[in-house]
Amino acid sequence: MSETGALGRRLVPGLATRHPLGRQLPAVYAGDRVMQGVTAALDDVLAPLLCTLDNLPAYLDPALAPADFVALLAAWVGADAEAGAGRDAVAGAVATHTVRGTCAGLAEEIRLAFGATAEVDDGLGAVASTTALTPFPADGTPHLTVRVRTADPAAFDTRALRSLVARNRPAHVPFTVEVLGPA
Repeated sequence: MSETGALGRRLVPGLATRHPLGRQLPAVYAGDRVMQGVTAALDDVLAPLLCTLDNLPAYLDPALAPADFVALLAAWVGADAEAGAGRDAVAGAVATHTVRGTCAGLAEEIRLAFGATAEVDDGLGAVASTTALTPFPADGTPHLTVRVRTADPAAFDTRALRSLVARNRPAHVPFTVEVLGPA
């Protein structure tokens, strides 16, 4: 975990609490140095917890949450954590789930994870007929082709892209990934 992660939130030196316990004690303990010392120690222990609870709405907003907490939010909303689900992926998770399993949904997952526009083709088409007893089209074997165009194909993480496509495609459909230069 990073220094700015959960450990950083626990070990904030001098973090004050808004409601010190020593001020809330009955008058008989207000002047007692031992009780004030004990409550001050408790304030130091409880301050990070109280600060987190006071700022809970910010923790639940992917734009404001600490970086390590975004991974937890990604798990809660089902964003693709293996693709490095960033703030955009967490914020767009609901919209992404509505098109999950479609070519458009896979293209959106790729855009959120890599910031690249993808062309996704399932190789299947649709045929319609207005007459009865029209023969069915020839059986086509489904095959998913994903093409990503980028300025530097050699620097693109193709393995991560293949992994993302494998996790988000229909399980029975084989796929091909192509990373190409600009058109």
